[in-house]
Amino acid sequence: MTIQLKDPSLLKTQAYINGAWVDGDKGETFAVTNPATGEHIVDVVNVGVEETRRAIEAAEAAMKSWKAKPAKERSAVLRRWYDLIMANVEDLAVLMTSEQGKVLLESRGEVAYGASFIEWFAEEGKRVYGDIIPAPQTDRRAVVVKQPVGVVAAVTPWNFPSAMITRKAGPALAVGCAIVLKPAAETPLSALALVELADRAGLPAGLFSVLPSTQSRDVGLELTTNPIVKKFTFTGSTPVGKILMKQCADTVKRTSMELGGNAPVLVFDDADLDLAVAGAIASKYRNSGQTCVCANRILVQEGVYDAFVEKFTATVKGFKVGNGLEEGVTHGPVITEKALSDIHGMVTDSVAAGAKVEVGGEPSDQGSRFYQPTVLTNVNDQMRVFREEIFGPVAPIFKFKTEEEAIAMANDTEYGLAAYIYARDVGRVWRVSEGVDFGMVGVNEVGITSDVIPFGGMKESGQGREGSKYGLDDYLEIKYICMGGLDN
Repeated sequence: MTIQLKDPSLLKTQAYINGAWVDGDKGETFAVTNPATGEHIVDVVNVGVEETRRAIEAAEAAMKSWKAKPAKERSAVLRRWYDLIMANVEDLAVLMTSEQGKVLLESRGEVAYGASFIEWFAEEGKRVYGDIIPAPQTDRRAVVVKQPVGVVAAVTPWNFPSAMITRKAGPALAVGCAIVLKPAAETPLSALALVELADRAGLPAGLFSVLPSTQSRDVGLELTTNPIVKKFTFTGSTPVGKILMKQCADTVKRTSMELGGNAPVLVFDDADLDLAVAGAIASKYRNSGQTCVCANRILVQEGVYDAFVEKFTATVKGFKVGNGLEEGVTHGPVITEKALSDIHGMVTDSVAAGAKVEVGGEPSDQGSRFYQPTVLTNVNDQMRVFREEIFGPVAPIFKFKTEEEAIAMANDTEYGLAAYIYARDVGRVWRVSEGVDFGMVGVNEVGITSDVIPFGGMKESGQGREGSKYGLDDYLEIKYICMGGLDN
């Protein structure tokens, strides 16, 4: 498959280590394919432990001078990186759709969304403030300063192959850290294009290395156990996140984890039904249901249940599944054939247990990675679609009677990333928002993420926050300095 880019030099196939494009030590490569067509795009260098170790050592060396620079100088480099990303939105979007499958409109949106984190942290990095604490004695002063945590290792997922990188690289670089990144093997091209633009922006060699690899366990183990690495950040599944946290424990690394979700949408009788339907659909089917904050369980109060299902299903019937690069397509493929098999297994299990398929319910005839946008009713909390993260275009719609029941159903999960509420009663909005155990709550709105808000979850959905002023905290150490002998 040939990708048509305005700037063909953004299509990179080598690893980027210590400011240079390099092949792997063993000369190995792996194939990147288009999930919509199955076509081969390119072969990308496949690195291992030795290359990872060199990238970490280069990061440690490069960070010494980078952290010593005034924040304003670091900010200027990041701002140039942001400008270059925005100048190349179309090429970056085409790369993303080609390797990940989401429709081109969504890819353009993600590129701009990802760039916003670079812009935000370019400015926020100039606002890392300390404190003077009133001391209990007159002969001393208590000073608090914040310093970069050290070399950062990051592992990012395939579903948002640009934004999940910039949410980590932006704050790390802004405060003076260096970062070593392993992108998902399914989507390395977006990461490699981003670091090419960072290089053009003048980011010094060694500060940002990108390691394409299918050797996830070996490379991940090096990133989590190498003592030079002081901070490890991961976006991905909860089971994998738990393993990585355990691996980080022996060197007591700082970690931030953005893990799985099981987001409920709570629709109450007093909701604006059209707004609720539009919001639930936007949340559920974005990126063909492959987002950690997408609606996983739609909980609708019994008084409006039938009307909601009717409106919701009518909209879903109008979707067009296909290649995300083609005009008129609303939803692309899922990432792998295994993912499709897992999704269909959850649907068939639910149907066998009594669920009713309102629309969809089968793989699409578009290809081996396409699944029909699906709506399920007559579902209950014992089914897998209630308990597990679906990560596909399947919407189970549950019924509840009371506010208390809705909160209990929403909280009946080990996850706690995002929740959404549709209601007009102000008291109810506050009670339910405070009653659900989720790190982010959208009220009459599902488009809740941006560079200025703290993205993150509770319970087994992770720890730490990305974006906003709080997003710097995970990349900073707090140091207390006691300045004594001041009476002499």
